Amino acid sequence: MSTYGTMPFHLETERLILRPWAESDASELRALHSERGNGTPSGEYTRTLIAKQLTATATTGIALLPIQRRDEGDFIGYCGLIIGRSTVEEPEIAYELFQRAQGHGYATEAAGAVLDAAMATGRNRLWATVRAWNTPSFRVLEKIGFERDHVSTDDSGELVWLTRSLP
Repeated sequence: MSTYGTMPFHLETERLILRPWAESDASELRALHSERGNGTPSGEYTRTLIAKQLTATATTGIALLPIQRRDEGDFIGYCGLIIGRSTVEEPEIAYELFQRAQGHGYATEAAGAVLDAAMATGRNRLWATVRAWNTPSFRVLEKIGFERDHVSTDDSGELVWLTRSLP
């Protein structure tokens, strides 16, 4: 196993709570995924995805966490660390929010909390990968200190790799 500490799985900011997945998050996660424009995943697929996230968290000590607004208590998306296209030593930060929750600073607020959690594990660097068209994601990453590293191409087009050194 890695020499890094386990990331805290319950994070709070002024307006948000990031917490572990629950099976009850499945319907909201399905709705979020349906906003991607590729149809709505099945309930079974979504429940399996949540189970896989919980297993990965137990194995790696890092987590992708649901985001809920503190006052309203509603699920607005997720943010956290994943292995993704990277490694457990240098994981990727990932986030996705409902369209209705975008443009209010929630992604930046959640990503800042995850960045602090990543620092607490003793890691030296994080990655992020963003599609070239996703200007709002670039803004979020820029605000929390990520810089462009390189660009690659896959079946879905250009993928921009960004990195952030941790103190």
